[in-house]
Amino acid sequence: MCGRTSLVAPAELVAERFDAEPVRPLEPRYNVAPGQEHPVVRNDAPDEIRFPTWGLVPRWTDGSPSSGHINARAETLAEKPSFREAFAERRCLVLADGFYDWKETPTGKQPYRIEREDRSPVAFAGLWEPGQNGAGATFTIVTTEPNAVVEEVHHRMPVILDRGEEAAWLRETETDELADLLDPYPASEMHAYPVSSAVNDPKNDSPELLEEVAAEEDVQTGLDEF
Repeated sequence: MCGRTSLVAPAELVAERFDAEPVRPLEPRYNVAPGQEHPVVRNDAPDEIRFPTWGLVPRWTDGSPSSGHINARAETLAEKPSFREAFAERRCLVLADGFYDWKETPTGKQPYRIEREDRSPVAFAGLWEPGQNGAGATFTIVTTEPNAVVEEVHHRMPVILDRGEEAAWLRETETDELADLLDPYPASEMHAYPVSSAVNDPKNDSPELLEEVAAEEDVQTGLDEF
C-alpha cells in the first residue's frame, strides 16, 4: 500500500528531471494524503505537469475522489474493471521523492519514510481518469510486492519506475510489455527510517516530517532496561 507521499524538490529541478512544465506553481509538499491534489505527468500530455486528485474514480461510477481507489495492484490491472481501461489507455507518472508507510510493532504503528538513498525525485507508475460532473481528474498509484527494504515495514510498495522505463510507461500500447515494468525497485538504491507520528495527521505538512526520530519501539525497549 502507499497511503502518503511527498514531493519537496525545487520546481525547476522537477521540471528538468521530467522534461515537463507545471500548469500552475509547484509548491513543496511533505505529506500528501488521498483526496488531495498531486503532480503527475499524463500520457495524453507528456510535456505538462498536472494536478489531479489522489483517489481514482472510474468514469462509469458516480463516486468522489474521497471514496476513490488510492492504490491499484500491479498483478490485476488488466483484470479489474476499475483499472482495466485506464491501464490500457490512461497511464501517468506520479511525481514523488518518497513515501510513508506504517510498521506494526508491539507498541503500535510506527510511521516510516522510504526514499531513494540520494533523495532524488522518482516516478511512481499511476493510472488516471478524467473528471466528470464538474469534478477534476483523479489518479491512483500502482503497487507491487515489496523489496528487501520495504518488506521490513509493509507488504506492498509503489511501483517506482526506472528512469529509462518512464517513457515506456506513458507510450507503450501493449499491456504485456507494460506489465513487465511493474516490478519492485532495487533495494540497494533505497532506505527507510522512522519519522514522527505527526505524519499521521494530513493537516501536518512541514519539513520536520522528513526528520528521522527514534522508533517508538526502540524507546520503549530502552525504558524497559532500567
